[in-house]
Amino acid sequence: MSDPVLPAHSYLDAQGIAYRRRSFPSTTEKGGANVAAALGCSEDQMVKTLIFEADTGERVLIMVAANRSAISGRLKRAIGSRNIRMAPAEAVQQTTGYAIGSIPPFHWQPEGFRSFIDEALMREEILGVGAGQWGEEIMITPENLQKASGAAIVNLTERDGE
Repeated sequence: MSDPVLPAHSYLDAQGIAYRRRSFPSTTEKGGANVAAALGCSEDQMVKTLIFEADTGERVLIMVAANRSAISGRLKRAIGSRNIRMAPAEAVQQTTGYAIGSIPPFHWQPEGFRSFIDEALMREEILGVGAGQWGEEIMITPENLQKASGAAIVNLTERDGE
């Protein structure tokens, strides 16, 4: 059985952006720590793709390592809104076309959609992002992830002095 070619793969291929495909058992329990263990990677390398929405109605994509959380103040500053929240599952599906759990951080964004990548991810050699289907992962350099997603690089997870 050949591996599926997913829209995220086609997008990267069309853009000429290098990546590696990896698979893990689809029976793997959800969560970055479990995916990291299944792939033999560290949690620092596994990217959570989260959709937040501002009180203006704007939705944005945030990328942070699986073992990190965005600091509220930094996130609000990056988005430019004091009133933000995680988008509910239905809104995530409506916005991305994907269910929570394996959202690729590129290829589905309409013109003008904003994405942010945590600065800490840029220090990793290789990152793992969802390919859009549970059990399929895309391994990509931070530079190529930033290029593919058009994300702004911002400090979302580290307090001053860390």
